[in-house]
Amino acid sequence: MPIPDFVRELRQHIGTTPLWLTGATAVVLDGDRMLLIRRSDTGEWAPITGIVDPGEEPAVAAAREAAEEAGVEIEVERLSSTWVTEPVVYDNGDRAQYLDLTFRCRYVSGDPAPVDGEALEVAWFALGALPQMRAEFADRIRHALEPDGPAVFLREPSGR
Repeated sequence: MPIPDFVRELRQHIGTTPLWLTGATAVVLDGDRMLLIRRSDTGEWAPITGIVDPGEEPAVAAAREAAEEAGVEIEVERLSSTWVTEPVVYDNGDRAQYLDLTFRCRYVSGDPAPVDGEALEVAWFALGALPQMRAEFADRIRHALEPDGPAVFLREPSGR
């Protein structure tokens, strides 16, 4: 996954020191199907995710990431969950931890396809036939599938 310019600039000053970053996840629904990407960094299926740029509204970031990664326009309907990820250590030694804001989104238009190299594949899946994925992504999806709020806020470190 490409490193955002603002993170690259910070890394020039702080090296691999842990960064606290905000991430946005877009769970994109169209009726009884969900749009997922197969990530280029891990090869696993996941909802669309990305880093919120400085000063960017998180819902705007979710819509931007959907356009950049999958070539689709979406409408962000609501915040469905938020929690802190486990610390991450990247192959180059950079360390980060993310406040993830997951949004339930509605597909509007566009022909889903990999756009910016962050996805190997983009595909629709029936809600009852989602592929295997990491537990944290499955949890984000589960909360986004609830049609109404309130959003889920993790309050215990092990209570996902």
